[in-house]
Amino acid sequence: MSLTSVGFDRTQLTMGDIASHSPIDGHLLGRVSSTTVAELDALLTQSVNAFHQWRTVPAPRRGELVRLFGAAVREHKKELAELITLEAGKINSEAAGEVQEIIDICDFAVGLSRQLYGLTITSERREHHLLERWHPLGPVGVITAFNFPMAVWAWNASLALICGDSLIWKPSEKTPLTALALSKILNNVCASFSDAPQGLSALIQGDRSIGEHLVKDPRVALLSATGSTRMGREVAGQVASRFGRSLLELGGNNAMIVSPSAREDLAVRAITFAVAATAGQRCTTLRRLYIHHSRYDAMVARLKKAFSSLRIGNPLADDTLVGPLIDESAFNAMQKALAAAKAAGAHITYGERVPVTHLEGGFYARPALVELESMVEVCKQETFAPILYVFRYEDLSDAIKENNGVAQGLSSSLMTQDLSESERFLSAEGSDCGIANINIGPSGAEIGGAFGGEKETGGGREAGSDSWKAYMRRQTQTINYSADLPLAQGVKFDIE
Repeated sequence: MSLTSVGFDRTQLTMGDIASHSPIDGHLLGRVSSTTVAELDALLTQSVNAFHQWRTVPAPRRGELVRLFGAAVREHKKELAELITLEAGKINSEAAGEVQEIIDICDFAVGLSRQLYGLTITSERREHHLLERWHPLGPVGVITAFNFPMAVWAWNASLALICGDSLIWKPSEKTPLTALALSKILNNVCASFSDAPQGLSALIQGDRSIGEHLVKDPRVALLSATGSTRMGREVAGQVASRFGRSLLELGGNNAMIVSPSAREDLAVRAITFAVAATAGQRCTTLRRLYIHHSRYDAMVARLKKAFSSLRIGNPLADDTLVGPLIDESAFNAMQKALAAAKAAGAHITYGERVPVTHLEGGFYARPALVELESMVEVCKQETFAPILYVFRYEDLSDAIKENNGVAQGLSSSLMTQDLSESERFLSAEGSDCGIANINIGPSGAEIGGAFGGEKETGGGREAGSDSWKAYMRRQTQTINYSADLPLAQGVKFDIE
């Protein structure tokens, strides 16, 4: 891949304090420089000025910029996908799918740019009417994680732009090059778009210290952060202390229930993908599996066979299904969790490091199947690795209770052919997660539906029909077209 084809200046990659290493084999891809506090301050000033101009541009015209950005991404889809594979370790089809998500959310946002609907409200006073209108909010800060190094920013950016906001992006220090490439593409589109002010979109690089400055700055009207629950708890408190807004997409600890009527082939395929995709490094990865006792032995045998047959190796190879973990620390976290499960009495199948010829610097692992009698402490924590904790259940009510029995509340699923079971799982007394699926796994969300979760997942929502409201401010307006001044609720205040 030619990095210059997606906007890189080769000299940018030879110096700087942030080194990007490929998880494929650990080799150095390039270096970028951390943003200083003074540079961030200047970018924020520029972002505020850009917002003041961009908010006056009609929303459909703002949508045209997003359409052009989506077209530019489509033009560079192959190169961007290859860069995601090189820097994040995703297999080819998953990397291409992530770039397609960018294109899809741009298409979705363009449509929404003509649907930023308010309300007309009937007044209790004669010759009055009320309106509810939505206005641009301000500069939007976006902090993203390594596992979806482009798509998550695009979810936020496309909606923020059509809503009239400016952008400041702080990517993971593990994936600085993907951010640099995608940001460069947007900036090139902005440069040729007459209504786009300078500084409409900015990129900052660095560790958590520069992110903290972004979080604390009162000029950032909305801070959208994707990451761990620990990080989100800190961000939420800091943003709230300055009365800012936050949109949080945090940890997941997702479960699936396999009922007596489930189609076994469908369930095995759904489970295997949900555990192994992105090497278990998705917030929607399947981490807990509850199998009805009547299906347990056969299902576990099928899963062990499926896990053993997974093609693990170089994600650039077309036949690979599981690529590497992001780095050694991720592999060590996986082994620590497996050790804790074993100490609690678990029976563990697989989970070992897989040697890949000529790629000894990468950390590849076979997904682990961990059988337990009941949930122990390690099962309640999100380990960002391919570990599946498996349990038996007798009654659906108990399985739903277990599904809900963790602090996170992102995604969930039920495999069943029983209509009453599916309706119960989707009801108010069913899954307490932001996403609930029937006969598919917990991962694989589409752009048209709101993405996000409850409890320690943060409560944020990205994409979906009304997600644009997070990037705007609501104003209630009252218009009096009479010659009198009647007061609401019958209040009298007559003066001479």
